[in-house]
Amino acid sequence: MSGYHLAQINVARLVAPVDDPRIDDFRNALARINALAEAQPGFVWRMVGEADDATDIRPYADDQIAINVSVWESPDHLAAFVYRTEHRDFLRRGREWFEPAGGPYLAMWWTPAGELPGIEACVARLEHLREHGPSLHAFDLKTRFPAPAAETVA
Repeated sequence: MSGYHLAQINVARLVAPVDDPRIDDFRNALARINALAEAQPGFVWRMVGEADDATDIRPYADDQIAINVSVWESPDHLAAFVYRTEHRDFLRRGREWFEPAGGPYLAMWWTPAGELPGIEACVARLEHLREHGPSLHAFDLKTRFPAPAAETVA
């Protein structure tokens, strides 16, 4: 174990406001999918707002941008949840609820175990990936970087 965990942010613009009936299936599944994530091996933490989800967290001026932030033990744990649980069915239905992404919508980075990222830092990581491409500072599921060595943990 390196002493680091994997933080991730993903964002998407909803096709309608979160309380619109076109978003009902997405909104009504949030509690179930979030509980599924929390039960997965390697899950550490997820950001929540006033409710037990992140639908009210607004780091952007656009109220239709949905955001998700979580921390995992490794990229493999995150990928297992995303692609090998019921969550994958919601990925397949994403076009029903979200506009096409115009660029990177997910960023990952290593954070010292026990540190939880704030929303501003998460948005900055995604913006860095969008501007500079994958690096140890911010990467994606396709271009992964290994966790720093344990001896670099301060």
